[in-house]
Amino acid sequence: MRSIMLLNAKGGCGKSTLATNLASHFAIDDKKVMLVDFDPQQSSLEWLSARSPDRPEITGVDGTTETVRPSKSYDVVIYDVPAVTHGKDLANFVRRVETVIMPVLPSPMDIRAASHFVKELRALSKVERNEVKIALVANRVRENTVVYHKLSVFLKSLKIPFIATLRDTQNYIRAADRGLGIFELAPSAVQIDLEQWKPLLKWVNSKRSMP
Repeated sequence: MRSIMLLNAKGGCGKSTLATNLASHFAIDDKKVMLVDFDPQQSSLEWLSARSPDRPEITGVDGTTETVRPSKSYDVVIYDVPAVTHGKDLANFVRRVETVIMPVLPSPMDIRAASHFVKELRALSKVERNEVKIALVANRVRENTVVYHKLSVFLKSLKIPFIATLRDTQNYIRAADRGLGIFELAPSAVQIDLEQWKPLLKWVNSKRSMP
C-alpha cells in the first residue's frame, strides 16, 4: 500500500489540489484509493462530495473526526494535512507515510516559509533515518517571471528532489468544481498540464519515492 502526504506549513499553497488530483489519477488507473482529509477546512472532502458516482471510486475519510487506519485492501492512501502543522503533530503525521510531497508557491513569503519548514522536516527522526522520501513541487507558476526564477533556484538549492513545475491555470478550478482531476478533463484542453504532471507521476511511481 502506497502512502503519500501533501504537506506544507504555509496555507494556500495547493496541498488539496495536488491531493485530489493524485487521488483521481490513481482511481482512473484502477487503483483502490483512500483520500484522508485532516484539514478542518475539508477542501478535499468537499471536492469528493462534488464527484459524480459514475466516476472511478475514491473513499473519503474525515481525519479530524475519525480514527484513520486504512486496511491493506487499499492500493493508495493520500493524506491532505492542514497548514501550521509543527512539532509533535508534524512528527505524528509523517510517521504515517513513506512519501511526502511539498508544494511551494512563487512568492517571497512562501519561499521563506518553505526554507524554515524544510529544516523542521529534516530534523524529524523518520526523515533522518531515510524512512520517508520528500519531493518539492513549484505550484501555480508563471514561468517567465523573476519570482519563479527565484523559486526555482531556491528549490534546487535544497538538495531535495524538485520534481515538477505546475502552471497557474483555471483548468484546476474547472476540474475541482466537478469533483474531477486534471486527468479526467478533455485531453485537448489540458495537454500542457498533463505534460507538466508527467515528471511528478514518474517520481511517485518510482523506487526513488519510497524508502
